[in-house]
Amino acid sequence: MKCPFQPLVVSLILISVCGNNGQVDQLEKGGDGSESVDRKNLSMPLLAADFHKENTVTNDWITEGEEDEDYLDLEKLFSEDDDYIDIIDVVSPTDSEASAGNILQLFHGKSRIQRLNILNAKFAFNLYRALREQASPSDNIFIAPVGISTAMGMLSLGLKGETHEQVHSILHFKDFVNASSKYEIMTIHNLFRKLTHRLFRRNFGYTLRSVNDLYIQKQFPILNDFKTKVKEYYFAEAQAADFSDPAFISKTNNHILKLTKGLIKDALENIDPATEMMILNCIYFKGSWVNKFPTEMTHNHNFRLNEREVVKVSMMQTKGSFLATNDQELDCDVLQLEYVGGISMLIVVPHKLSGMKTLETQLTPQVVERWQKSMTNRYFRLSVLLISRILREPGNTSTLIILRKMEKYA
Repeated sequence: MKCPFQPLVVSLILISVCGNNGQVDQLEKGGDGSESVDRKNLSMPLLAADFHKENTVTNDWITEGEEDEDYLDLEKLFSEDDDYIDIIDVVSPTDSEASAGNILQLFHGKSRIQRLNILNAKFAFNLYRALREQASPSDNIFIAPVGISTAMGMLSLGLKGETHEQVHSILHFKDFVNASSKYEIMTIHNLFRKLTHRLFRRNFGYTLRSVNDLYIQKQFPILNDFKTKVKEYYFAEAQAADFSDPAFISKTNNHILKLTKGLIKDALENIDPATEMMILNCIYFKGSWVNKFPTEMTHNHNFRLNEREVVKVSMMQTKGSFLATNDQELDCDVLQLEYVGGISMLIVVPHKLSGMKTLETQLTPQVVERWQKSMTNRYFRLSVLLISRILREPGNTSTLIILRKMEKYA
């Protein structure tokens, strides 16, 4: 990908990690025809305003004495009413562009935000495959795709020409626009705004926080129109920065610390003074299992890395009824572990040690949807690998290489 700059991408992910049990399925339910979906019909009631008060994303975003020019008032932004009615647009079977782009199969009966979720999932699986090509067979890969696609969507607001087209292709924005004559690129950015507003506003019983900002070397002027759109659609700020200033790191870390109520600390450890642009994306998630894993049942067990290597790792254990399925086509078992609040983690285990490569190449939104539709309740005694450490991966210009590799999947 040709880019006029060499950006530094910094990501910080704190876990428990969760997958998404149709992240927006709890907000919209698809159906046939053109209709609206209203949140009043949700089966899961909204929680009281003071429920999990200390675990909500909108408390204490702006501390007393903080400078308004340095920090967005996210509490105010997320407290504003939003249109929570989503629309299901019919994809015409006679639409040649839709048929050519496999859009009928992907989008039929889906609401607009569900369609955005499908695009984000396609991007996520392609990103994973591109990262896997760069990694060694024994490496673990941990990513927060919605944070990355949101950051790239935000960045695309300021791109033009070939780079603009390539980023839109990687993010699958063209598939969305081609699905309906009612859509344009700004439709997607508006849906990102709705998705962000919903994810970080409501009290679903888990903690979810995010910081998404863009810093540009101060000698490059930032257009006011770009600043306005970044704030309007992505609740973020495009800021001039002096990366050679020793105070930049402490100021940025303090900014993140305050926005996340102290949950994300020291996101930046160092930075190249020659950096021209930095995209900052931090995500924190903490949830409670519906079926608890008692601490006293955590023990060391064998974990097989490959056909030859076995290591001892800490594993959580519990027993109970869980949603699961067996995929005979991909030769694997799929288990769903639910968190309080209607989200879940999907664990996929190939029957053969060599089956991981097949899974990695075949993962698509349709495959995950097929798994979820075929799941039934089963009784298990579980042993699950315990992930309890902070993952911090500062990126560099190799990020551009990853994006170039993703073009072949677009």
